[in-house]
Amino acid sequence: MKTKDSQKNKGIRWQVIFSFLFSWLCHSVSAQLHYSIDEEMRKDSVIANIAKDLELDIKQLSLRKFRIVSRVSEKYFFANLQNGNLYIKNKIDRESLCGRAALCALTFDAVVENPLNVVPVTIEIQDINDNSPKFYHETISLEIIEFTSPGTHFILQNAEDPDIGINSVQTYKLSGNHHFTLSEKTSTDGSKIPELVLEKPLDRETQNVHELILTAVDGGNPIRSGTALIKIIITDGNDNFPVFTEEVYKVSVSENTAINFTLIYVIATDQDEGSNSQITYSFRKTSDNEISTAMFSINATSGEIKTKRKLDFEDVQNYELSIQAKDGGGLVAHSKVLIEIIDENDNAPEISITSLTSPIPEDSPQGTLIALIEVHDQDSGENGEFDCQIIENIHFQLILSSSKYYKIVTTKAMDREKESCYNITVQASDRGSPPLSTTKTIRLDISDINDNPPIFTKSTYVAYVPENNLPGGSIYSMHALDIDTGDNANIIYSLSSTYTEDIPVSSYLSINIETGVLYAQRSFDYEQHKEFQIQVTAKDNGSPSLSSNTTLIIHIVDQNDNSPNILYPSTENDGSTTFEIVSFTSEEGSLITKVVAVDADSGHNAWLSYHFMQVSEPFPFSISQHTGEIRTSRVFEQKDVLKYKLVVLVKDNGVLSLSATTTLSIIVADSFQQVAPKFTNQLSDDDSPPNLQMYLVIALALISFLFILSVMLVIISKCKQSKSPPAFGSLSTNLYSQVDPRYLSQYNNGTLPLPYSYNVCVALDSSESDFTFIKPKQDVPTENLIDADDSGLGNENEAETLSSNNLVKQAQPNTDWRFSQAQRPGPSGAQPTEEAGVWPNNQFETERLQAMILASANEAAEGASAMGGGNGTMGLSARYGPQFTLQHVPDYRQNIYIPGTTSTLTNAAGKRDGKSAAPSGGNKKKSGKKEKK
Repeated sequence: MKTKDSQKNKGIRWQVIFSFLFSWLCHSVSAQLHYSIDEEMRKDSVIANIAKDLELDIKQLSLRKFRIVSRVSEKYFFANLQNGNLYIKNKIDRESLCGRAALCALTFDAVVENPLNVVPVTIEIQDINDNSPKFYHETISLEIIEFTSPGTHFILQNAEDPDIGINSVQTYKLSGNHHFTLSEKTSTDGSKIPELVLEKPLDRETQNVHELILTAVDGGNPIRSGTALIKIIITDGNDNFPVFTEEVYKVSVSENTAINFTLIYVIATDQDEGSNSQITYSFRKTSDNEISTAMFSINATSGEIKTKRKLDFEDVQNYELSIQAKDGGGLVAHSKVLIEIIDENDNAPEISITSLTSPIPEDSPQGTLIALIEVHDQDSGENGEFDCQIIENIHFQLILSSSKYYKIVTTKAMDREKESCYNITVQASDRGSPPLSTTKTIRLDISDINDNPPIFTKSTYVAYVPENNLPGGSIYSMHALDIDTGDNANIIYSLSSTYTEDIPVSSYLSINIETGVLYAQRSFDYEQHKEFQIQVTAKDNGSPSLSSNTTLIIHIVDQNDNSPNILYPSTENDGSTTFEIVSFTSEEGSLITKVVAVDADSGHNAWLSYHFMQVSEPFPFSISQHTGEIRTSRVFEQKDVLKYKLVVLVKDNGVLSLSATTTLSIIVADSFQQVAPKFTNQLSDDDSPPNLQMYLVIALALISFLFILSVMLVIISKCKQSKSPPAFGSLSTNLYSQVDPRYLSQYNNGTLPLPYSYNVCVALDSSESDFTFIKPKQDVPTENLIDADDSGLGNENEAETLSSNNLVKQAQPNTDWRFSQAQRPGPSGAQPTEEAGVWPNNQFETERLQAMILASANEAAEGASAMGGGNGTMGLSARYGPQFTLQHVPDYRQNIYIPGTTSTLTNAAGKRDGKSAAPSGGNKKKSGKKEKK
């Protein structure tokens, strides 16, 4: 037994040791941090500035993703990234966290990235005197035989204090009495056990019950204490205590031990006899025994201790059982059973990801850090040691960073286009027997960089677009492929060729920048542009952007949109007809002429064929469908007509065939002189309008000359004041002037084969009312007509008498041909004042009539530009309106009607517009003279 002084010295020694171990608050040793704090610190209390201790820039804590990593410590600590301080997150109770362990510490890893670094941090929790000693039973009962010898020791229940060291129970005190004193016993674990020592003999008859106060006192500051009542009952007889064979029993058992497995037998003996020697075993009721008694059971009779539940080394490594043996007389003996749990390899390593960088750019250099993993095995010894490796992936490797941390780094360059993601499988195997292993798969995504330009599927594209397409329609679609992703794969199309054949491409084509669809801005014309060759650029949206080019050749497909163009005979002569003379003695197959035509289209659309239109059988001509040559198909006969009008149709070979026509007049004769007189009048209608106008001008000039001559004769007769009308015997005969075509041929421009001939008749005497003034919208009942011969050239044997008495009544002219005297032009632009009537026989009368005739002649000379081709109507009314008009008559002659007069050019039969003229019944003077033409 030790004295109180020795126990006190031992407690002081432990206090000095703990004070030395935990005297510093913070220090860093071998690249790790160590802090020491008191338990029960308030929430949000500052432990230290961990960023400063790690020599980190506070401004870069967020950027470098500073954090603490731990399964347990994260509940109690946190780091502020704004100032770098380490704070208390929740209150820490050392007794709940570590129990009565001498050393209590929390550990975590401080992790920073860019570059990655892991620093182990240990925070030791120091005990404070926050718990008072406490007895498990407030009343301790003892039975002592009255014959017990003085100096006998009785073991008492010790007080429990969760604190450690100086803050735990340091001493016990006993209240004052005359029979008992208190002593202390130190157990193998350093705890103090109080013992009651009998100083004087007991006398049951004097006092059979003694009550004492036991006080337990710790050494903390302030000092705390706890009390219990000791109740001593004095009994008879039983004078021997049970005794255990071992003061402390020790046993080791595997954690895989089955339930109800016998661990040990505890044995106690008693020298008494009878019922006093019967021993009962049980667990002492203490706070420590609550956990132990839940895991184990003891046989009250045999002292056999068995397992009640599954043991787990990772939960509890050691158990301490306090047992007691009590005999039949009530005497008790105490002992301890220490149970050590042996670890078995029943836990595979655990892999957790501390840091992961995903995705990473595909251009990341070799050695780029991917992840930081932590491997932990709850087993101990070799069962807790492990090895790590990456399975079947040569692009990455593991690098040991610390005892339980590994870095995963790249070993090769990445290419997202080949492999867009990787599954990294990490395997951790312990060194137990048998070894246990675990795997964890980490998915790593590779982010794209713009390292691939857009690629067209073809280096050259060829498109065929028909001409005459609709403007704005799509004509072709192009597509480029970019194997990048995101914006790096967004392609913008553009036309890089600005001009093609000095013409802006944008005026013909446009492209959709997103889809690559090509649109026509206007309609194409094959005859203008047969082909477009442009450069198309595809550019991605990366940074920097990449691009590629391709060539697009657009062939314009010809459509049959052009009619054949006939070059010969030319159709540009204002509708005139081309004449060809064929000898009457021509043989079969003789070449007459050839129709030449071209087509601006190409291919089949330009293949031309030649055909006759409106051919009546038998027809003496044939045309080659392919060459356009016109030949005689047979020999001419006497009964054949001498003039043929051929209409040649030229058509192409398009799907919708287009055509053009031309007209040829073929005259069968041995010479031109032979056929000219016979066909003068027949061909007059086919002559070209410009020659017709020229002949009309010549005729009007002759009429003007004769009219002036007549006026001069009238003036001369007036001057002689002769009232009787002069007789113009021979003059009247010559007034009907027959124009020789040979004379007119000198005015021919060379385009007409035959000229026109005109018969002109006028009245010379104004007294015969040759010119009559008609009011607007006033009907003229009669008109005097002068008969003329219409036989033309070569009919000299025919004659007809001209006389003023042979007047034929003419139908009323068209109202458009009427005009009043107020509508006639004067010599100087003045208008006469008379509404109607005969012009005065004075100088103004002569000038007025002369001006009208001359103006009509000039107007006819300029009529070639105003007349339509071959319409048969003179443009005399272009300036004077309906006053002067030329009309067709059925025998292809031209009638000149002079408003206000009875003079009209007409045929010899007195017909006009196909109607017979009625006899004139008016105010005309009759003449009985007839004159031969």
